[in-house]
Amino acid sequence: MTASSFPGGTSLSHLDVYADAAADGVCGGSPHMHLVSTEAYVVIAGRGALQSIDADGFRETPLAPGAVVWFTPGTIHRAVNHGDLQVVVLMSDAGLPEAGDAVMTFPADIVADAAAYAAAASLGDSDGRAERASRRRDLAVAGFEALRDAVLTGDRTELDAFHRAAGALVRDRAGGWGDLVRARPLAQAERSLELAESVASGSVLHLADARVHEAVPSVGERGFGMCGRLRTYDLSDEETDR
Repeated sequence: MTASSFPGGTSLSHLDVYADAAADGVCGGSPHMHLVSTEAYVVIAGRGALQSIDADGFRETPLAPGAVVWFTPGTIHRAVNHGDLQVVVLMSDAGLPEAGDAVMTFPADIVADAAAYAAAASLGDSDGRAERASRRRDLAVAGFEALRDAVLTGDRTELDAFHRAAGALVRDRAGGWGDLVRARPLAQAERSLELAESVASGSVLHLADARVHEAVPSVGERGFGMCGRLRTYDLSDEETDR
């Protein structure tokens, strides 16, 4: 039995970007970056923007229904909500974000201290999660502003230091990430190569196993993600190899 993966070994979720204002008066989520995964936004409703810091510096990309924006590992990003912003999020390497692939832009002294970072990032139990989500968002915005302001002056020193600190922060847990990549996107790519070679050789036996799969949305209250309220989908399904 092998899992029938969602296309590309990706994960999918529905995001309602936070609508309350951070300490700087901007409505939106917690700035953060991924160290390995590429993330994509498909905007389905509302208006907003993606604030980002990458190799080209700081920029703001407008978001409106129909917009598709994706950003590669190392892109610090902040979802900004100008009104009812809703996004379908696609993440490469399904499972990596849940395995600690993301690091929020807390101030440098917190990112440099694993215990302090864990305390700042934790939402605790169900009681008070909304308030703690807002507090950690404000803390991430404070660090983001420092990085943005430095980059706008042409100084990448703080950004480079953040990259190094983020890498050190996740280094111990990164040991298992390769297994996730091999089990999901790599396994799917290898299976696609097998099928292509089968067709090229004249065999189409695998077509008899065709199935429709339906994603199951998470039940209950939506979770508190870094950028907003999240509804995730169970994209796993089982089929028999023949």
